[in-house]
Amino acid sequence: MILKLISIELGKIFRKLRTYIGFIAIGVLVPVVQISLYFTGEGYVDFATRNLKDSFFFVGNLMNGYLIAYLILQALFIHIPFLIVLVGSDLLAGEATSGTYRMLVTRPVSRVSISISKFVAGFIYTNILLLWLLLISLFVSIIIFGTGELIVLRDKVYIFASDDIMWRFFLAYGFAVLSMTTVLALSYLFSSMVENAIGPIVASMAVMIVFIIISALPIDILEPVRPYLFTNHMIKWREFFGDPVNYSEAINSGLILLLHIIGLFLITTYIFNRKDILS
Repeated sequence: MILKLISIELGKIFRKLRTYIGFIAIGVLVPVVQISLYFTGEGYVDFATRNLKDSFFFVGNLMNGYLIAYLILQALFIHIPFLIVLVGSDLLAGEATSGTYRMLVTRPVSRVSISISKFVAGFIYTNILLLWLLLISLFVSIIIFGTGELIVLRDKVYIFASDDIMWRFFLAYGFAVLSMTTVLALSYLFSSMVENAIGPIVASMAVMIVFIIISALPIDILEPVRPYLFTNHMIKWREFFGDPVNYSEAINSGLILLLHIIGLFLITTYIFNRKDILS
């Protein structure tokens, strides 16, 4: 029964035009970045290696598909949450907007099952969107730019051998699933509170912006709060592009994100289960 419900919810998601905004946005933005870097990317490599050229002589293809994919992920990661929110905010609020709430809850299934099926459907959408980003940013970039070593600018300059890169991308995208599912769970919570999807979209983005600002403010009184803000942990995918990989940091952040997901989902299910459906 739950699988049938998930299938129904996926059908609802992919029948709406807003669902494809994320795919279209990525399908447009990524090629723009790829084309731009195709003509100007050598400048980035020169900037990254300018302090090393006196001591080292670089050979090989540093401007390659791996570097392009890394730069795209770094640039678009802060924008992907908005694309997730567009769908997550509509999962429950969309039923109220279309006037199908009463018909939904009068089915011979529990509200808990309905809540689970909607969230799982949103989770599947999130994974498909991230897979689309992975395919078009990594594999298409490799076809266009080829492969080679990956140079990464963080607190240090890291240069990874070509056979030491792909697993890092897969782990980074695996972590991104947790990050974006947290965003989905947040928008899903707000979706259960109102009857219009615009409100949850604005509220979800406002919460993330406020959390980011709190994290950036150099105020000591806010220091105890920062470790519990999920926005601080969403960027930990970068740990997989360090040497050595800080697995403990990545696992700790992953667990915190997972706790956020579970907590937000349980609160949403509780609200939906007690919601007085009037229409």
